[in-house]
Amino acid sequence: MADLWNIISANYKTVGMTVPSNTPYVAVDPKLYEGSWTGKYADQKTFKITVSNVTGFRAKVQYQSGGTNKFQEVLIKDNAFRIGDTKFTLAGNNTALIKNVVTDAASGQTYLDQAYAKRS
Repeated sequence: MADLWNIISANYKTVGMTVPSNTPYVAVDPKLYEGSWTGKYADQKTFKITVSNVTGFRAKVQYQSGGTNKFQEVLIKDNAFRIGDTKFTLAGNNTALIKNVVTDAASGQTYLDQAYAKRS
């Protein structure tokens, strides 16, 4: 029973630390996002993110890495969007910071992969 309370307490603290954005959704410049973004994580695993059909603050995105292939419509806010467990943040001229939460199949533990992507 004590373990259950520890889990609830840890999650409560984590959720409490999340600061929601108070900025509204606004139209973005499609030229900043559209195209193919490629990069490599620290473990040398490559990834590719394809952004298309940017209209207003909406876009269609495909994420490919290893055996993973995700396709999703996203909302862009504060120069960023999420596709599954992956967050894309525009970092500069043709550069984006990619953060991907990965779950280790053997241990069940999660870790964060981070890498920069360049638009080609």
